[in-house]
Amino acid sequence: MEHNSHIQLNNLLYACVAQKQRGHEQFINEHAIGYVMAGETHLQTNNGLLIMKAGTMGLVRRNQLIKSVKIPPPGGEFKSVNIFLDQNFLRRYSADNKLPPAQKYSGDMLVELPPDPFLKGYFDSLLPYFNQGKPIKPAMAELKTLEAIELLLTLNPRFNDFLFDFSEPHKIDLEAYMNQNYMYNVPSAQFARLTGRSLAGFKRDFEKTFKTSPGQWLQQKRLNEAYYQIKQMGQKPSEVYLNVGFENLSHFSYVFKKAFGIAPSMI
Repeated sequence: MEHNSHIQLNNLLYACVAQKQRGHEQFINEHAIGYVMAGETHLQTNNGLLIMKAGTMGLVRRNQLIKSVKIPPPGGEFKSVNIFLDQNFLRRYSADNKLPPAQKYSGDMLVELPPDPFLKGYFDSLLPYFNQGKPIKPAMAELKTLEAIELLLTLNPRFNDFLFDFSEPHKIDLEAYMNQNYMYNVPSAQFARLTGRSLAGFKRDFEKTFKTSPGQWLQQKRLNEAYYQIKQMGQKPSEVYLNVGFENLSHFSYVFKKAFGIAPSMI
């Protein structure tokens, strides 16, 4: 049990929240398949916003940055189930089933799945495990994960490339990427991975490009954007600080005043 609104059993995660809640994880490390049972999930990437409404199912690809918000229905609770498909498991499945090498995947990183009674029945079959609150045996979790993969490939064989392309991000333009993604609050190691670099190579290329360290640049970039949103767009500091990549409102207010000589609430 992670906390009273989430139950994780091996690689299976159930969420139930009564109030609007932002997700904590912004770097997606593994593929996931999810089902929204009640309420909505808003998924924001640099490609736009995807709203997953009650009754919808979707696939999320690894190695991307996402900001998520869980929104309960009026007078009710947000509920969802997610299954994480880690790379070791998928490699083993590929070897056991003698799958041909996958092509490099170049499609959407977020895929809303069409209605499917088999997938719907599959998610319904997971609920008793969460409702009982008892640990699920690893063998059963593996069987349910295998079932999810088989159902996805039956639904659309082209998901083969989505699931089994094991390549890592290649080296890309650092300046363009950071200017598009600075508002995601993830460690430098994740930015390094997503730009196709080692951590040392990322720091070296970063200082060569921006003439400062990643930490200093990210803070100033986020503060400048926060100032613009508060001053020009009339946003409240309590709305802005998370949007631009800060975790804590009091810390945001402190560094904002230090940078601009005025508290964000006084602008």
